Amino acid sequence: MDNSIIKGKWNEMKGKLKQKYADLTDDDLLYVEGKENELWGRIQQKVGHTKDEIMKDFNSETDTDKRNIEGNTKNSF
Repeated sequence: MDNSIIKGKWNEMKGKLKQKYADLTDDDLLYVEGKENELWGRIQQKVGHTKDEIMKDFNSETDTDKRNIEGNTKNSF
């Protein structure tokens, strides 16, 4: 996968995580290539949820956003 795509997806996820978990800081969400486990450890420690729980919430919210966008697009034409 293209590195710019990965960074774009991470920026999207980072924004959603900060909305849901207000305690997270930019430092908590600092992505360093090759240190993903450290990143997830910081997030898990700060929010008190497992990686799987966080990803499930993120995917659920992303699916809801997509449905809302698709619904708005259908209504606008």
